[in-house]
Amino acid sequence: MKKLAVFAVLLGASALAAAPKACEELKGEIAKKVEANGVKSYSLEIVDSGKEADAKVVGSCEGGTKKIVYRRTSAPAKSETAGSSKQ
Repeated sequence: MKKLAVFAVLLGASALAAAPKACEELKGEIAKKVEANGVKSYSLEIVDSGKEADAKVVGSCEGGTKKIVYRRTSAPAKSETAGSSKQ
């Protein structure tokens, strides 16, 4: 009887661990990892799984119905007049 109870608890815990993750939650976790690696200019986008993406897929969420894609973007260009002194 004890073995059955332990098995039921373990089965319930594994089902919770395998539950589909919400896309916004996963996107936030991925953003923290990207920024921890020193990347400043990037975008993360949530798209349907069937959609073709010209970016790197870095995660899937909502039971595999959506995916998160990563694009590295160029840093914003500095204005030529920014920081220069007027004469």
